[in-house]
Amino acid sequence: MKMSTQLFTPLREAPAKADTVNHRLLVQAGFVRQTMAGVYTYTKLGLIVLNKISQIVRHHMDTLGSNEIHMPALHPSEPWKKSGGWDNIDVLFHIKSQTGKEYALGQSHEEIVTPLMNEVIKSYKDLPRSVYQIQWKYRDELRAKSGILRGREFLMKDMYSFHATHEDFLAYYEKVKASYLHCYNHLGLVAKATEASGGNFSDKISYEYMVLTDAGEDDILYCPECDYCVNVEIAAGKTQCPHCGARLQAARASEAGNIFDLGQHYAEIFDLKFTDKDNQTHVPYMGCYGIGISRCMGIIVEKCFDERGIIWPESVAPADFYVIGIGQQGQKQAAEIYQRLTLEDKQASIFDDRDLTPGAKFAAADLIGCPYRLVCSDKLGENMVEIKRRDSQESFVVKVDALDELRAFHDSLDFDKLDTMFDWDDYHQRCTKFMHELAEKYGK
Repeated sequence: MKMSTQLFTPLREAPAKADTVNHRLLVQAGFVRQTMAGVYTYTKLGLIVLNKISQIVRHHMDTLGSNEIHMPALHPSEPWKKSGGWDNIDVLFHIKSQTGKEYALGQSHEEIVTPLMNEVIKSYKDLPRSVYQIQWKYRDELRAKSGILRGREFLMKDMYSFHATHEDFLAYYEKVKASYLHCYNHLGLVAKATEASGGNFSDKISYEYMVLTDAGEDDILYCPECDYCVNVEIAAGKTQCPHCGARLQAARASEAGNIFDLGQHYAEIFDLKFTDKDNQTHVPYMGCYGIGISRCMGIIVEKCFDERGIIWPESVAPADFYVIGIGQQGQKQAAEIYQRLTLEDKQASIFDDRDLTPGAKFAAADLIGCPYRLVCSDKLGENMVEIKRRDSQESFVVKVDALDELRAFHDSLDFDKLDTMFDWDDYHQRCTKFMHELAEKYGK
């Protein structure tokens, strides 16, 4: 990607009315543009990040054995009236067509997926089943705020599972809980599985996946000694962890996802049934599982930034390398490096080929936040490049040949296939060690 071809590039000044870090930096760095409160346009840079987050989430859902589908965002009013959501869910968008027919914009899809599964589920042999989608959702928020953390339009992964018994549902529920923690870890986030109310979806305890951040809208209590965490809305005055007895600590957090035990509620409403081996009829148990894709993008920015801009985790960065050329020879060499890096992966690097001062290019690199900045200049000389990690103050001048090893080191990260927790602290230590070894081997 060449910066000279991009329609939306970093701004010199932050938006005046930005009330959160993610709003300020995502607009200033050129990832989004605000259309109205709670609704944003995602630029090419923003779409790359959204797609990378989506792909990591998709990998984990596929690993669970779920089937990806795509349901409509525009819903007939009838299933919502049948479930009671039409009158009882205050954030549901109601639309009336010119023919007088009423529709809803989907804020969730229980009312659509449950009748859909009537075609699939007939016998106990058809269970368990799960389907998921990654799709834009709509909520008629009274006050959309906090950048892309709380929007009226937002990208979400929602999965729905169907089970013959409640015991089978609970076993799957535990698998999803573990998968979610891996998923957030691969996005560069530390999420806490937090006990919460079921809200509009269920009268049972649900789990919200909370990331600690001052920009969050939820108050939680968490245990510093174990994994216990609870939303204050249902904490009922708790001060000690019920698991280990340690004193609970209070914090602000942002919800990155949730999972709900729906019981048999929607299956009963939409007459979804199956027969067992004795030909007896039963109602399946359901669960729903959400991850806010665009919301995660905002949360990552809230957690990964400094005074100069965004510091994207490698797994979701818009590109691995930001290439800058200074001077005639430096610009020529930078262009060659860019071609070399993008030979196999068109999204591997961003080349700032604009006619700007070096300072302006450095500022853009910091705002956009790619993991590595590569600088070629007449001063450094032929076949030399300066490498600097975005999360470090150190820079190293090495021969251009060192980039092959750097690329191989970086490509060893494959978050699309990773099924274990990734140790980010260890990785950053290995990065520092590797950069010093690279400088020793390829330095002047």
